[in-house]
Amino acid sequence: MSDSGLGRKIVLAVDLGTTSAKVLAIDAGSLAGGGRAVIAARAEREYPLLSQEPGYAEQDPDRIAEAAAEAVREAADAAGCGPEGVLAVAFSTAMHSLVVTDGDGEALTRVLTWADLRAAGHARKLRGSEEAADLPSRTGVPLHAMTPLAKLLWLRERQPELFASAGRFIGIKEYVLERWFGRPVPMDESTAGGTGFYNLHERNWDDKAMRIAGIGPERLPELRASTHVLRGLRPETAAKLGLNPGVPFVLGAADGPLANLGGGALEPGVASMTIGTSGAVRVAVRRPAADPHGRLFCYPLAEGWWIAGGPVNSGGVVFRWMRDKLAPDLSGVDDGYARLVELAMEAPPGAGGLLFLPHLSGERAPHWDERARGTFIGLSLEHDRRHMLRAGLEGIVLHLRSVADALAGLAGELREIRVSGGFARSAALRQLIADILGRPVVRTDSEDASGVGAARLALHALGLLPDPAASASAVTDRCDPNPELVPVYDRIHGMFKRLYERVSDTFVELDAFRSGG
Repeated sequence: MSDSGLGRKIVLAVDLGTTSAKVLAIDAGSLAGGGRAVIAARAEREYPLLSQEPGYAEQDPDRIAEAAAEAVREAADAAGCGPEGVLAVAFSTAMHSLVVTDGDGEALTRVLTWADLRAAGHARKLRGSEEAADLPSRTGVPLHAMTPLAKLLWLRERQPELFASAGRFIGIKEYVLERWFGRPVPMDESTAGGTGFYNLHERNWDDKAMRIAGIGPERLPELRASTHVLRGLRPETAAKLGLNPGVPFVLGAADGPLANLGGGALEPGVASMTIGTSGAVRVAVRRPAADPHGRLFCYPLAEGWWIAGGPVNSGGVVFRWMRDKLAPDLSGVDDGYARLVELAMEAPPGAGGLLFLPHLSGERAPHWDERARGTFIGLSLEHDRRHMLRAGLEGIVLHLRSVADALAGLAGELREIRVSGGFARSAALRQLIADILGRPVVRTDSEDASGVGAARLALHALGLLPDPAASASAVTDRCDPNPELVPVYDRIHGMFKRLYERVSDTFVELDAFRSGG
């Protein structure tokens, strides 16, 4: 533990992710001095994603609450500082979740996660609606099935009795905290920013969005800043978690915006790129920057900070598909992914004239097209799996460049890309990102960026870190773009963009064909 006047104090950062609850016990003194986060202990509990029908992606909210409680207890115990040593608990959460509760706060549904696409048809109707045309400019959120707004439209049509009898519509973080505090809790403005109901400019629930959904503000949580502090943990919950009942809980924020804070990517022109199972490109701005074209999001982080960017479905999940389908001999091998990259790099830049659209499960930014699918074009007898693997990797990064270019047009030029996630562990792939984006790529030590960001926000809320942006992660390496390859990939990216435009109508026809239409 560091010596900064905080003694052996820790902040417990709880990250409610898509597949698990992770808890970091972070030395408070290491952050209060503006330095790198020192993680004293960590714990994780997984929970399944449930899919009873195509397009469904649900979870059991009570199982998540239990998983989070177990992880908090384990991390706190492992840190070894006792209940008195826990300075605060702070939260990070996956975005766009929806839990329908009754008047007593009991769940009437499972958690509908961001990956749940049952409302795709309703989202398409919204995008074609004159009434909803200005919603992206008002809310900062594209019109997509991931949002609770679209999910409630589906619920109102498909389960009208449940919709009518529901008490409140909340997210998974609010559900967990309400179980622990025994009362309704507010939703932070950052998480609210992903619902489709939050007015980015008025900082309140949007009248038009609520009117379209057929609800009033009384059926949504109260809104508070991400630095809002909750107190009054139920005594029985405190005993279960191994905490003092009076320990402050900081509401925290959404995981994406917190990743920028935790990764030190709050400087102008410095973008955060995460490539895990999915991916995202984000940049911090000092004013709301809603995209009038509905391609990108803009979410609040904390007072005076917003995060603009775009998420993509096509990340490591495409990498895994390529391994399983094109190189099954590398499945189950310890260094299988490293060898896969080596194999791909045996093909030349541009993969010998082979292009790949990586949209194997539909796509989000910048097209927001649930019906988009993967496409190879340019295959010839001279190509082998090395070319297909290289085209696949290039396709993932070319698509992220489309998002980065749109983001630069909205928020200003991006002079540096800070990468994290499993994809970024490979030096060859970091160089590929630099060459395709034409920008320097820096890897930071922030694999736990969202949790670290939550802890920094907690110290800021408690008055112990005046400027949370002053803390930065250490840079571990830097890749500059190869000047000979930048114009090559500029040309390839132009072809990549035009390819999507030319086949997008075919995606619609193929979707109808698959559906029997």
